[in-house]
Amino acid sequence: MRLHTSLVFEPSTQISALQRHVDRLKQNPEVAALLILACDANGYTPANLDPLLHACTKPVLGGIFPQVLHEGRAWSEGVVVVGLSRAPVFVALKNLSQHSGFEETLDHSFNLSTLPAPHTLLVFVDGLSAHISSLVEGLFNTFGLEFNYLGGGCGSLSLQPKPCVITPAGLLQDGALLVLLDYPSSIGVAHGWVSISKPFKVTSAQGNTIHSLDWRPAFEVYQEILKMHGDQHITPDNFFSIAKAYPFGITRLDAEMVVRDPLTIRDQHIVCAGEVPTGTFVRVLHGNQHTLLQAAQRAHAVARQSWAETQSHPHELQFVVDCISRALFLEQNFCQELAAIHTSGPMLGALTIGEIANSGQDYLEFYNKTAVVGFF
Repeated sequence: MRLHTSLVFEPSTQISALQRHVDRLKQNPEVAALLILACDANGYTPANLDPLLHACTKPVLGGIFPQVLHEGRAWSEGVVVVGLSRAPVFVALKNLSQHSGFEETLDHSFNLSTLPAPHTLLVFVDGLSAHISSLVEGLFNTFGLEFNYLGGGCGSLSLQPKPCVITPAGLLQDGALLVLLDYPSSIGVAHGWVSISKPFKVTSAQGNTIHSLDWRPAFEVYQEILKMHGDQHITPDNFFSIAKAYPFGITRLDAEMVVRDPLTIRDQHIVCAGEVPTGTFVRVLHGNQHTLLQAAQRAHAVARQSWAETQSHPHELQFVVDCISRALFLEQNFCQELAAIHTSGPMLGALTIGEIANSGQDYLEFYNKTAVVGFF
């Protein structure tokens, strides 16, 4: 059975435009659930979106992102609406930032013995929540490599917390949505950032905030590195515009470094998209157009090769999760990254605040500044 029966992009930001697509799809007997990827600029809020979600007789699932992707193009306004041909099993999690462990909750989420294989778990999470990496670790500890994983951080480029995860019960802030699809997939992950510094020990951190590196204020160390590398004078006022080119990299054994995107400064502390545990070692990274585009091509090639090795039929759909900060860094050249990723066939996705995926069959991570390509 096909994964979807309908895939459309609606350029209008109006709730009434989305309502027309929802009404059409919920009356279609071949549609069992709806997947929605919406732009933050649409202005969807619980007040204007929740009535639509509550009234729909079929589950509406998805998220609100800085931008969405459709057929090889990035859109800052509009919404992608997909009619899924089979109803997925899904679980919504609330108040992520108040959790320290997720294994017990996740252990009761899905009854794997009743579900046919293969599976793909879509993960949509509030990208500004403090414990996303803990959730991802909990997913791996609970389910291991039972499925492929693909998803990312919802939210606004303004970095102002707001409800952004779409569930049948309404929009969630500081929450996550797990959507289990019984369809095969293949995943490719790559980022293209390279180290420009020695490793620094994270001597104090809390959640997604780095307090000190090598027992010194984190921002002070970061300033020195950027001054030495490109004579960059970074301050709290210009932080985001410069820091988008200088992320952190967390070393992983036998794998690419996991990138952490510095978002803002609070009292000489650096707030990142995703946790940076105390005791880990980080490097400051840098990249250029060439290394990032090469990485996008590599992510596509890995996903394509994995599909060819495991499936005997062509893929039906390409699902891309790419970091919004890659688009900000590449600017007008980001279209070249999308061209490298989207080669043929239907394509949808989002530009996210952090990416969630397993690389091959070995790792599950919460990434930043990374390109993730999924074939279904």
